[in-house]
Amino acid sequence: MSGVERLATAPGMGKAFARALLPGTRGEGRIPDHTVELAPQRLDPARLADYSRVCHFTLRDRVPATWIHVLTFPLHVHLLGDPRSSIRLVGAVHVSNTMTLHRPVDAAEPLTLAVRVENLRPHAKGALIDLVGEARVGDERVWDGVSTYLSPGAHAPGEPVPVPRASFAPADPHALWRLPQDLGRQYRRVSQDPNLIHTSRLAAKAFGFARPIIHGMWTHARALAALEGRLPPAYTATASFVKPILLPATVGFRATPTADGHEAAVTSSDGAKPFLLMGVQRAS
Repeated sequence: MSGVERLATAPGMGKAFARALLPGTRGEGRIPDHTVELAPQRLDPARLADYSRVCHFTLRDRVPATWIHVLTFPLHVHLLGDPRSSIRLVGAVHVSNTMTLHRPVDAAEPLTLAVRVENLRPHAKGALIDLVGEARVGDERVWDGVSTYLSPGAHAPGEPVPVPRASFAPADPHALWRLPQDLGRQYRRVSQDPNLIHTSRLAAKAFGFARPIIHGMWTHARALAALEGRLPPAYTATASFVKPILLPATVGFRATPTADGHEAAVTSSDGAKPFLLMGVQRAS
């Protein structure tokens, strides 16, 4: 890494997203080699309450792991809008997400957030990159996460390596969730993710979807919320985004205990096809 870009306030998502809309360049992929760090921030309690409502978390003094991901997301957009990056976030596919909450984080604690891009590598359909995030309270690391994106058409040296995927067997869901047509707008309000494929039919069609799709991180958060009462104080959650969910929709959810946590799936209403596969384990 070549250094740290320090920001006093979160980058404006509109401007950052406009830069991310610029097409990436052809040829070998390039990613920024620096870290972007956001000075300690206190969260907006009203926004956290709205996020909890939209994602079905219980409103409490401690924050969900996925909420901290939401706080780092503007730094993802900022980094991939950097002129030194040939890969843009718009058009990239979020394929997996891993995050660890190292201890309960109180909503009143100011968080220092940092994100870097690394591990550019080939994929059969383009190139993969990791957006690696970290949250600290003072000098204590309380959360970290890795968001893996596929950039179709991008190039990276080497031979593609198969991406492992969690196993899936069709089964009846334990619950059905009805996702309204305006859910993308609701999640956009609380996440501040302005990507129009989640709210506009025209934009969704431009990217090959018949209707707007719900954000993968809403699905991840909703699945984590369904396990909320069974989560340990410190945990690691790993999600694979298998297939997008078109809105409106009725989807299934099921969860199974494991030796050190739970496995969960968001599926079609009959349980036959997965949209998201998730594992949650106690963090060491």
